[in-house]
Amino acid sequence: MPERRPFLTLGDMWTFPSRRSWLADAAIALLVGLLTVGGTIGASTGQDDRTLGGALGVGLLIMASASMFFLRRQPVVAMAGAYAGTLTYWSLGYARGPVFLPMIIALVNLVWRGYRREAIVALVAGFVGFPWLGYLLDRDDAPGWAHVLGLGAWLVALVSISETVKYRRDQRAAAAQSQAEAARRHATEERMHIARELHDVVAHNMSLISIQAGVALHLLDQNPDQARESLALIKDASKEALVELRSILGVLRQVDDESRQPVPSLDGLDGLVDHAAGSGVDVRLEAAAGVVEGVPRPIGLAAYRIVQEALTNVAKHSDHKAAVVRIDRDDDDLVVEVLDEGTHRGPTDLRNEGLGLVGMKERAASVGGRVDAGPRPGRGFAVRAWLPMSDEVDA
Repeated sequence: MPERRPFLTLGDMWTFPSRRSWLADAAIALLVGLLTVGGTIGASTGQDDRTLGGALGVGLLIMASASMFFLRRQPVVAMAGAYAGTLTYWSLGYARGPVFLPMIIALVNLVWRGYRREAIVALVAGFVGFPWLGYLLDRDDAPGWAHVLGLGAWLVALVSISETVKYRRDQRAAAAQSQAEAARRHATEERMHIARELHDVVAHNMSLISIQAGVALHLLDQNPDQARESLALIKDASKEALVELRSILGVLRQVDDESRQPVPSLDGLDGLVDHAAGSGVDVRLEAAAGVVEGVPRPIGLAAYRIVQEALTNVAKHSDHKAAVVRIDRDDDDLVVEVLDEGTHRGPTDLRNEGLGLVGMKERAASVGGRVDAGPRPGRGFAVRAWLPMSDEVDA
């Protein structure tokens, strides 16, 4: 609904519209004046018993038309001017014609801009004033019931049509706003998704590169062959990171690149285990046959990234670089466990969760699941995720 403005503010008395706005308002008033005054002059030629009323009659019509200058900035002022000029002209019994045009425009404008109370007041005043003021001034005959009822029906129809048009316009505006908000939400979700992807790719591969670089530096002089293996792993990890980053950037650019890798899923767990082994983590994968079959794509991606992040944390923080990855199903949930076999509490103080744990929880929440993470009794750290396999998940 358009915002209602006060009847007249101090700022309106001292602030003038821009030149373009002033010209537009003046053009509206001029057009309405030409139609009203010109049409009434033309209609008066066939009315022997009524005249234009000379300068007074024409001045009243010009006054009503000139009030259209305030249509956009002060709708109530426009209505008051149109009402006063038209009612006075009509009640003095001057020539009939399209004299109601300024009032109709002003009334419709009030309704469209949300001034319902003022529109009703104008409607009632018009219904009372136009049939009876001329009679009270002895300038016209008393109105008949047919005339009064016809005027009432016409005014009600005018306001009803205006309200209907306004309602449909507001509905279209609300629908457009809803679509815009949905688009913004979708864009925000996409940005969050891309941010998670970037974090997972960078954190996993950069951690692997950092660890192997440290190994290579330590063994460069003592054991060149093993240092060379570490450098080869760094090369492979950096290559994979670049390919995945290129894939994500391709999504941002909306480029269909043949080199873009498919979205990671549980089918790639073996490769993930191999990469973890390259960073010095001994990983044992426990997954029943067929457990990953039929897993929806969003669930598979979330599970893959959770395992990836958990293994990265093992490589970075565990004092005994060994882990167990278990994939199972519990009723309608896919259950993912990554158990750190070390003795330390875990990657971070649970009172101040790091980005890795937050990212895993966001991954699970994005598909309607949840993640529990915490120290295991007596050793290591455990990450457990429950991801729903319901049909509502869009594969």
